[in-house]
This record gives sequence, C-alpha cells and structure tokens, in this order.
Amino acid sequence: MAIRVALVQPFPMPKTTSLIRAFDNLSLAAEGSDAQKRALGNPAALPRPWDPATITDPQLRYETWLWLEDMVAWFNHEYVWNLGAGYIPPCWPRHPHLVHEIAVLADLRRQAGIALTSQPLEEWHRYAVPNFLDRVKQRLHDCCDTEHADWPGRTKQTRHRAARLDRLDAFDADCQDTADNNPDWDEMPVDLDEATEGLGRPESDDDQDPPTTRGPLRLVPRLDPATGELV
Repeated sequence: MAIRVALVQPFPMPKTTSLIRAFDNLSLAAEGSDAQKRALGNPAALPRPWDPATITDPQLRYETWLWLEDMVAWFNHEYVWNLGAGYIPPCWPRHPHLVHEIAVLADLRRQAGIALTSQPLEEWHRYAVPNFLDRVKQRLHDCCDTEHADWPGRTKQTRHRAARLDRLDAFDADCQDTADNNPDWDEMPVDLDEATEGLGRPESDDDQDPPTTRGPLRLVPRLDPATGELV
C-alpha cells in the first residue's frame, strides 16, 4: 500500500495575533479609509515585519522570529535539493545578513500567496529565490555546513569601529568648512543638537565591542581663514 504523503507543503502564512495585526495595519495604512489611516497615526512608525529591526514590541518581535523560523524550515524542504546550490543554514539567526534577507523573502512570498493572480509567485520563483540563494552561497560558501563559523570579518570590523573618532573628525571638518563658506549659514534655522542627536553613539551589540562615544557636532559661526578669529 502506498504511503500517502503530500507532494508539496503549504507556505506558513502568519497565524499569530500580533503578527496578523501588524500586516493588517500596514494594509490599512496603504489602502484603508481616511478615518482608518488617521486612527493608525504616523505610518512611518508602524512596525514592518520584513524589516525586523523596526519592531520594538517584544511580543510582535518574538512572533516574527517564530514565523521566519517556520518559513526557513519550509523553504529548505521545498526549494533546496542540491546543497551546493545554496541553502539556509540552521545558524541563520547568527547571521544578520541572512536575517535581513529572509524577512524580505518571507514577506514577498506572503504577498504572492494572497495575490489574485500567479504573477507575483512567478516573479518570486524567477527573481527572489535564485538571487537570494546566489547571495547566500557567495557570502557563506561552506563555512557553516557542519557548525556555525564565527564571523570572518570580526577583526576588520573591530578596527573599523576603533577608527570611528577619526572619521567623525573628518565629518566635523567637512561641516565646519561648509559653514565657513556659506554666508547665510548663521541665518539658517537649524537646531544642530537635534540634527546631530545620537551622532557617535550607536546602540551597542552584545556580539561586538562597545562603540566609541562622542558628543554632538558643534559648529562655530565662521572663522577668518587667515587669523582663525570668529567673524
């Protein structure tokens, strides 16, 4: 007697309350009535599950991770045959580049799944999947085939972060030069403290060295290039 096995598995659509609500709100922000849009407030503040970094609600964030976990398991089962052609490794949450791309890949597939024609799904097959797998293969090679490999670029990134003050000095000098050569600068209504809020103070990462800190940019009205005095 033949064993009954489904030939294909359905894509895991979002099923949890917060995640469904997030997608519904985004849909209303784009296509809802004026009243619905007003009720949602600023659409730029809405969390976007295809960009997990925009999610600040812990429950929604957790539901997003679980959805992406289901999506990865489904994708590897349904679309990966030859491992040499690229696949999503089990350590994907340890790779920020994969997290960013998987979230977008999942949402594109979600949109294709609710479309009324097959065109979005055809485009997902033709463009999104092969391009995604090519990038995965290019970035990972075989470094995580048997176990998670630490980030090869850690040393260079540490050096890059250590040189942050040097880069900020260059930014300051450039902005000061712009101010010195702009005769209308002192009349421009610019709040520099607000415009440069957070400069030099990125959020720390548990997997990285603490960032170099620096205060906000401070410009003086204008300097005489010959004497260095304020004018």
